[in-house]
Amino acid sequence: MTFKAALEAASGRVQDCLAAELAGYGDDAVIAAMRYAVAGGKGLRGFLVMESARLHDVPAAQSVWAAAAVEAVHAYSLVHDDLPAMDDDDLRRGQPTVHVKWDEATAILAADALQALAFALLARPECAADAGRRIALVASLAEAAGARGMVLGQAQDIAAETAKVPLTLHQITGLQANKTGALIRWSAEAGARLAGADPAPLSAYATSLGLAFQIADDILDVEGDAGTAGKRLRKDAEAGKATFVSLLGLDGAKARAEALVEEAEAALAPYGATAETLRAAARFVIAREK
Repeated sequence: MTFKAALEAASGRVQDCLAAELAGYGDDAVIAAMRYAVAGGKGLRGFLVMESARLHDVPAAQSVWAAAAVEAVHAYSLVHDDLPAMDDDDLRRGQPTVHVKWDEATAILAADALQALAFALLARPECAADAGRRIALVASLAEAAGARGMVLGQAQDIAAETAKVPLTLHQITGLQANKTGALIRWSAEAGARLAGADPAPLSAYATSLGLAFQIADDILDVEGDAGTAGKRLRKDAEAGKATFVSLLGLDGAKARAEALVEEAEAALAPYGATAETLRAAARFVIAREK
C-alpha cells in the first residue's frame, strides 16, 4: 500500500471510530462542537499509531482505538490553540474555528471533553487485552500531552511572544519538541507499546520527524497559500516571533528539514523494507502544502 493510501485508510478508520463513539453522546452544542473539531485534517498522528502497530503485527481493529485517542487530544489542542487568549485564529482546516462557529465557552468545554474522551478510548479493552499495556498507553499519553510535553510547549510559545530577547535555535528546538513533537513521538511509539516491544527505534524516528514537521510548518508560513493550507499564514512574521526560517534562513531551514528526514529514515533500519510507508511519511512531512 502506498503512503497516501495508508494515510487515507487510517484517517478513515479513525474518523469512523470517533463518529461511532460520539454517536451516542447526544446533540447539544458541546457534542456538536466535538464532532466538528475532530472532522477533517491529515490524520498523521493516527496514521503513525496504526502504521507502527502494523510493524508489530497488531491488527488495525485494535490499534484504531489508540489512533482515535491521539487524534482526539490533537483536536482538543487545536481548539484551545485557536482561542483568543492563545493564537486567536478564526480559520482551521479551511473552516471557522470552533469558538467562532459557536462561542468561547462551548469551544473550551468541547476541547476539555475531547481530552477526556481520549483516555476513555485508551481504557477500552478493545484497545489492548492486557491491562498493563492500556495503563502504559494512558500514562505515556498523559505525559506527552501535559505540563512536561505539549502543554509545556504551548506555554513556552506564548511566553516567547512577549519575550524581550528572541529565542535561540536551541530554545526553539526544545519548545517545538514539546509543542509538536511530543504527540508525534507518542503516536509513533504506540504500536510498539501495544505489542509490548521496544519503542526506541520508533522514538528516534519520531523525534526527527516531529522537528522536520515543525520546520515545514515554518516554511509554509512563509511560502504557503492560505487557501490551500486552510489557515491564516504569515502570522509568525507579523508577531515578530523567532522561527526556524528567521534563524536559519529559508534555504537553511529547508536543508535542515531534509537532513532530519534522512535521520528519521535511518532510524527505521531495524524494520527493513516493512517500514517503507513510514519512510514515505517522513518525506511527505516536508513536501506537504498544508
